[in-house]
Amino acid sequence: MRVVVWNENRHEKTNQVVSDIYPKGIHGAIADFLKEDIEDVKTATLDEPEHGLTDEVLNQTDVLIWWGHKAHDEVKDEIVEKVHKRVLEGMGLVVLHSGHFSKIFKKLMGTTCDLKWREADEKERLWVIDPSHPITAGLGEYIELEKEEMYGEHFDIPAPDQLIFLSWFEGGEVFRSGATYHRGNGKVFYFRPGHETYPTYYNKEIQKVIKNGVKWVSPTDRPRPTYGNVEALEEISGK
Repeated sequence: MRVVVWNENRHEKTNQVVSDIYPKGIHGAIADFLKEDIEDVKTATLDEPEHGLTDEVLNQTDVLIWWGHKAHDEVKDEIVEKVHKRVLEGMGLVVLHSGHFSKIFKKLMGTTCDLKWREADEKERLWVIDPSHPITAGLGEYIELEKEEMYGEHFDIPAPDQLIFLSWFEGGEVFRSGATYHRGNGKVFYFRPGHETYPTYYNKEIQKVIKNGVKWVSPTDRPRPTYGNVEALEEISGK
């Protein structure tokens, strides 16, 4: 499996708190734990040529992980189109935390993907809604995070194909924090935790979910269906 972890990598350059928590960048931290199970893991960032997502890179990528926050509008539309095309062809996509507002996620969802939010060092409890789903393998009934940013409903996304996690926050809100979708030949997994000023991606249970998510969205080995005008498979009587 070939995985690329994409991160805009802006907070790490401007916020000392973030750079102290993630000295290799959020992308580096995620890549490090994925390498425990996957041999071929690379990273790409916003300020690289073509945002690090050249045709060669995308064509060789089985799963793309996406983290963005403050620079969504700087992602070039032509790169979004290429990523979208690859998802429809079968490349898996894992969208993390504030990636809900990324151009690629909004394009795939067809909605605003807006929500409520608050930064108040709140406890978050992520309840496992679908204990039979492969993404929840190895987990208990819930994951508890001591401090996280609150995301609250209504989350303006289409009804998920599968709802995996539901979060409760100390301030009272709930949120659909783990959702899966099928788009063309590709699979998409959105997973909420991961605010940049908290060490969330060092949490072993969060790492387990992301590892499971990468496996789940990985491409199915089959050709893409044929579309458009086609010849009949059988002889048509009366023709």
